Amino acid sequence: MPQIISFLTFKDQAEEAAKFYTSIFPNSRITNITRYPKDLPLPEGSVMTVSFELDGREFVALNGGPSFSFSQGFSISVLCETQEEIDTYWNKLTEGGQEVACGWLTDKFGLSWQITPNLLMQMISDSDPIRVQKAMAAMMTMIKIDIAEIKRAWD
Repeated sequence: MPQIISFLTFKDQAEEAAKFYTSIFPNSRITNITRYPKDLPLPEGSVMTVSFELDGREFVALNGGPSFSFSQGFSISVLCETQEEIDTYWNKLTEGGQEVACGWLTDKFGLSWQITPNLLMQMISDSDPIRVQKAMAAMMTMIKIDIAEIKRAWD
């Protein structure tokens, strides 16, 4: 079976980003750091890759140089059970970043995140299209998702 790992390419902040992310999520750690050898585009001895786990999921961050940046075409989704979880992850990931809309944010490294309650995912999968529309309409008015407000709209 192939191993599938999310690979994130940063300009030059791979180690800083990995340390930041692993400080936020439980069961997270940096597992390996490699350095550039000589005769490559980035300085010899500088960090090339940082392997890390976020809540047990594997990622690799690469320092690729100034031509790399992120877009909202890729995001990391964090499914939460409680409003407290949503608030905690939202507050930490928006430090130096930007709130976007509908539970999306961009962190200080330019990476997009979706901080979403599991309940919302269940609601938009419901067989009743009226309830789905109500949940979606409520979500579309929010920046950070408010579980109580979504429930009110749903009911």
